[in-house]
Amino acid sequence: MLLEKITRDYMTALKNKESFKVEVLSTLRSAIKYREIELREKGKELDDQEVIGVIKKEIKKRKEAIEMYKQGGRADLVEKEEKELAILQEYVPQGLSEEELKSRIKEIIERVGASTVKDMGKVMKEAMNELRGLAEGEEIKKVVEELLKGE
Repeated sequence: MLLEKITRDYMTALKNKESFKVEVLSTLRSAIKYREIELREKGKELDDQEVIGVIKKEIKKRKEAIEMYKQGGRADLVEKEEKELAILQEYVPQGLSEEELKSRIKEIIERVGASTVKDMGKVMKEAMNELRGLAEGEEIKKVVEELLKGE
């Protein structure tokens, strides 16, 4: 399980006195713990997809911070956020290529019997469930729209 890998890497970083990595993984473990508590209240279990979701949120935060710091001329903080981003990205599976994404969405469209943009809701629901962690929601939406419009 991904959480176990994060915990092992955290312990290794602690032993090796890698304080920066310890800090990043500690923050990540905390965010995962909060998500686990939220899920438990809903009667659900924490799985790898949920952990990936938390990591992606943390990655998104870092990317937004990098943009803000670049605009503010804070190169020192940009560098710190980029280092954190690199550590976090180690735990996220590589996304699908554009061709793979189109292929998978075509399969979903056929499976749900969608033919027009009016069917977008059905396709998006299936696509988001199936492709979570492999592609960004915006990217999925764009491809679904293209395919349903027949572009």
